[in-house]
Amino acid sequence: MSGVNPDLQKEREKATFQPLHLTNILYGGAQLVRRRRAIENLALNDKEAEGTPTVFLSRTEAYSEAVRKAIHFLKKQKEHDLGDGPEILYYKEMFAAHENSPIGLHGVMFLPTILGQGTTEQIEKWGTMAKNYEILGTYAQTEMGHGTFLRQLETTATYDPSTEEFILNSPTVTSTKWWPGNLGKTTNCAVVLAQLHARGECHGVHPFILQTRSLEDHKSMPGVTLGDIGPKFGYATNDNGFMRLNNVRIPRDQMLMRYAQVSKDGVYTRKGHSKLTYLTMVFVRAIITFDCARTLAEGCTIAIRYSAIRRQGEPDKCGVEPQVLDYQTQQYKLLPNLATSMALWFAGMFMRDTYLKISSQINEGNIDELPQLHALSAGLKAYSSWLTSSCLEECRMACGGHGYSHASGFIKLYVDITPACTYEGENTVMMLQVARYLMKCYGKAQTGATLPKMVEYLTEKHFNMCTISDGANFNSIVNTYQHRAFRSV
Repeated sequence: MSGVNPDLQKEREKATFQPLHLTNILYGGAQLVRRRRAIENLALNDKEAEGTPTVFLSRTEAYSEAVRKAIHFLKKQKEHDLGDGPEILYYKEMFAAHENSPIGLHGVMFLPTILGQGTTEQIEKWGTMAKNYEILGTYAQTEMGHGTFLRQLETTATYDPSTEEFILNSPTVTSTKWWPGNLGKTTNCAVVLAQLHARGECHGVHPFILQTRSLEDHKSMPGVTLGDIGPKFGYATNDNGFMRLNNVRIPRDQMLMRYAQVSKDGVYTRKGHSKLTYLTMVFVRAIITFDCARTLAEGCTIAIRYSAIRRQGEPDKCGVEPQVLDYQTQQYKLLPNLATSMALWFAGMFMRDTYLKISSQINEGNIDELPQLHALSAGLKAYSSWLTSSCLEECRMACGGHGYSHASGFIKLYVDITPACTYEGENTVMMLQVARYLMKCYGKAQTGATLPKMVEYLTEKHFNMCTISDGANFNSIVNTYQHRAFRSV
């Protein structure tokens, strides 16, 4: 094959499986793979994707370029009828790979929150405008003083029955909304998480829709102070912002009321579990594992291809130096990471399917599996992001000095995925929440109660001892992991 390094081609020819077969498994079948490749080709041939790499641009230039691409991308999404599913991701991966979109939070958090937390009437009004990009929104939850411990958010939403309005306010410096993506410059609306006060009582954190900027001239709305928080570790094309609210009034129906309501005279009624307010975060955690799998797979691809064509060491009799990939130490570094990326990929598929199944049950009023969904998404989010960050660094170092160059691709991968250890729940706290869930389940197991299938192993007495045998098979390996988990709890 012309254009392919001979050493790399030789390694590919030594494969003991059909790469296309594995591709079909990873992406859901041959038909979907063909569609994916067709979409990728459309993006690769899109001249608008060309431009100066962001590393050579100032922050202002990088943001402006990202806005230009985002607008063009929306036009192509409509032109090619890409819909709302993974097809959008396929195009974006090729069109603007690892360039964080200045409108990304609109589709990932703003719109899903409206669809998941709003009433039928609210979805018809706000959801329709959001889908048509008549408004552009973000998700304003994290504050300067509180991030992971959401129950202590300080922004308030106090109901005034005389005008049937909520008064949104930032009472302290630490209540300033801080970090929301796309808030600094781009968006004109936000889902704001605030402490709901009605009839002198605080009812906890609830979501509200707030117009933050004028739809005419994009200036901040009265009482709303907005700005960009400045350069970060990465995400140069994302305008993470801050927001302060000075007694901003909004109509009563701008509280998202699917699971809780405030009547015209200020009576508060809850129609579901309080944790349903955080379903958007659970949704994002569910896709983080997929992001980690994809990012680590890219890092492994870079490092393994580099190791196949990089020759270094004592020459043989013909004067040819050995491939770096032939060193056992290099294989020891890279091949487990490749296997890890595949494991995370299938875990991500499982997490996605589980989220969709349980979300469907929640929409029908059944919240029995909500604690399991929370624990699973929190644990996988923390484990996958921690693991991917460390494995990427190992892949980078396996490429020697060249891995330190921006041209390697590792820098962008690393600064994109490392924040996942913090956003949508700091990892240590996530793991503690998983531990709390497991301890509750273990306590129930001691009483003979039925447990969710994911933790049924806690009721099995034979897991007191390891059941691994010489003839190790899949079930034996699973039992061994269950034994280890049982003993850990």
